[in-house]
Amino acid sequence: MEPKEFVENFAEQFEETEPSAFSIDTHFRSIDEWSSMVALSVIAMVDEAYGVKLTGDDIRRSQTLEDIYNIVKSKL
Repeated sequence: MEPKEFVENFAEQFEETEPSAFSIDTHFRSIDEWSSMVALSVIAMVDEAYGVKLTGDDIRRSQTLEDIYNIVKSKL
């Protein structure tokens, strides 16, 4: 799993936000479209794409995409 691939997969969970708005350093909570529904989509995407079970606590403890990426990477 590469950071670039993870960022692209993460960005796909957003309908209105342009993929170019995302980088590994993005503070995802500051994106207007961020919601609990998007969080559930991210959890489902991580499960499907990487076979990793993210929890709500994992999301709550994270500030940037890199934080989530590192959690997923640690669970691979």
